[in-house]
Amino acid sequence: MGRIEAAKRTIILQMSLIGLVFQTILYIYVWQRVYNDIMQNGMWRSFHRKGFWLLAAVYFILLLFFTATYGGLKVGYLKPMDVFFSQVISLICANVVSYFQISLLSLGLVTPYPLLLMMLAQFCVSAVWTFISHKLYQRFFPPKKLLFISGERPIEDILKKFATRKDKYNIVKCVYESEGRQAIEQEIMNGYDGVVLWDINTALRNKLLKFCYSRSIRVYMMPKLPDIMIQGSDQLHLFDTPILLTREYAMTIEQRFVKRLIDVVCALILVVLASPFMLITAIAIKLYDGGPVLYQQVRCTRDMQEFRILKFRSMRTDAEKDGVAKLASKNDSRITPIGRFIRKVRIDELPQLFNILKGEMSFIGPRPERPEIIRQYQEEIPEFTFRTKVKAGLAGYAQVYGKYNTTPYDKLKLDLFYIENYSVWLDLKLMLLTLKILFQPDSTEGVDQNQTTAIKTMVKEIKEEEKSYWSDRT
Repeated sequence: MGRIEAAKRTIILQMSLIGLVFQTILYIYVWQRVYNDIMQNGMWRSFHRKGFWLLAAVYFILLLFFTATYGGLKVGYLKPMDVFFSQVISLICANVVSYFQISLLSLGLVTPYPLLLMMLAQFCVSAVWTFISHKLYQRFFPPKKLLFISGERPIEDILKKFATRKDKYNIVKCVYESEGRQAIEQEIMNGYDGVVLWDINTALRNKLLKFCYSRSIRVYMMPKLPDIMIQGSDQLHLFDTPILLTREYAMTIEQRFVKRLIDVVCALILVVLASPFMLITAIAIKLYDGGPVLYQQVRCTRDMQEFRILKFRSMRTDAEKDGVAKLASKNDSRITPIGRFIRKVRIDELPQLFNILKGEMSFIGPRPERPEIIRQYQEEIPEFTFRTKVKAGLAGYAQVYGKYNTTPYDKLKLDLFYIENYSVWLDLKLMLLTLKILFQPDSTEGVDQNQTTAIKTMVKEIKEEEKSYWSDRT
């Protein structure tokens, strides 16, 4: 079975590389037909054949980097439209870099129109490639038949999420931990492709995990907070005894220095590039209702330190006249027409570049919350302050992989993934992925009222399980 799976995945990988090769061929064709002729001082001839292949390799590697970063190669893991959209963003990034490369080689700015026409052709190739690859993936990898094992808490929400990927997952049967370990283990052996361990007692979960591992059965598991904390631990050895070290601080001094350097450089560049958009936005807000352009709000950053975050005002001036902090909801009547637009394209967040320059925020990190909102969440999730182990960010892991209306408990998990797995490369990757979510409207959805009322009930039940985690872990 392992060899068959490896062979299938090799075919999918080859399909991915073939798609990139076709995109590179289009680039080389345009290079030869257009930009070769406008090279100055015979520079193209100095490349000869080896130089030509070097340019092709540089473009291929550049395209591979952006495509891998944005998920354009994740056929089967992402929905076909998500794969296509990722490839479109990757092509745009690669071709923008290539345009400046060509201009440098030409000793002056060149016409971009041939590259624009080439990109349209590449988009078509990408659409066809995505369609064919998805069909091949469905043929080679039919939906996995899964056994869903859960506790007594409601599972409708997670089942709906699995149902959105019927091409990949097929929940055949649901069993509950109350049926007993022996009955569950017997059910696991009934020929399923995998098992989902979802929000069950920790002691039972660990035993079932070892049971499946010993029989080479695939497991999808809901992580608990301590699981994520342990993920970022250092591996040590005390003579012949392995030890996991979980540090009391999130980042080293060296990491903080490099992170701050990146923040200052990137913020200065973006302030210069975004200044025309900020000026137009400020004028539009002022002309609409004559109110203040900027909106200041107290938020919390590292170690729960409070600061005033800057945003372009997107709501009416009396949006919180009762003094009560409220998250924006779907179709919120408090949002102005101009505010709705600038929130959709994230222009309202641009003034936070000055918060970054002041050192109150970072480019990447958990989004800062209001103190009263944090206190509200802490009533049900005391660990919510774990997010403040690092400086708050303009964008974060939870914004890239979640949505605006992701539950606080899931946001906490996502942010802890970032904190415990921090690296400079992860920051750079999240910066690139942030460009992608700017064009995804679902990431700006407000909080649904039904979801808001369900959050407290859900996290309260989950907390009972979290309290006994360490004592039950085996």
